[in-house]
Amino acid sequence: MRNFILMVGLFFFFAHTVSAQPFIDEIHAFKKQDSLTVPEKNGNLFVGSSSLRMWKNIREDLAGYKVINRGFGGSSLPDVIRYVNEIIFPYQPRQVLIYCGENDLAASDTVSAELVAGRFKQLFSLIRNRWHKIPIVFISIKPSPSRMHLIPKMEAANRMISNFLHQQHNTKFIDVFSLMMVNGKPDETLFLEDQLHMNAKGYAIWTKAIRPYLK
Repeated sequence: MRNFILMVGLFFFFAHTVSAQPFIDEIHAFKKQDSLTVPEKNGNLFVGSSSLRMWKNIREDLAGYKVINRGFGGSSLPDVIRYVNEIIFPYQPRQVLIYCGENDLAASDTVSAELVAGRFKQLFSLIRNRWHKIPIVFISIKPSPSRMHLIPKMEAANRMISNFLHQQHNTKFIDVFSLMMVNGKPDETLFLEDQLHMNAKGYAIWTKAIRPYLK
């Protein structure tokens, strides 16, 4: 009975530990991938949420440049911050490109544009404190049709982050938001059936917008 109670206790302990670490399986997969094939130095490191994770042809679309894609799950900025030692700092990138913040806004009505901008600034500071001169690029929050109610917050968060980056050195803000709008609304033809994730047409817009900023 004593051993049984101990086993039950260990089960709940490990279950709690895993649940307290969202996306941990994907992070472990990145580590395993790196152990098998060490990423090249001086690459363009992409970090963020599923819009990057689902960009399966990113290396083909951005051919001619070294690309490391560390987009994972439906991550928000706190998740990227949580795993900064696993998905950013192990590499020696030429620059870091970030797409994140959309899921932050979708998570709760209490999440404001100011909060998202503040979270981004925290991530920015972590990277800059480690690498003082490395270029940091933010890809604007995209206007997903399924999240139409969040468009004002998206625009506000993009504006705040853009204004912040313009006050820093070695930074860029890539505006994909306006490129994905038609007549004041998100272009639904750029998205999959869920009207959240992009199709090939959506990624073609991203490719054209991002390529000029790659190193």
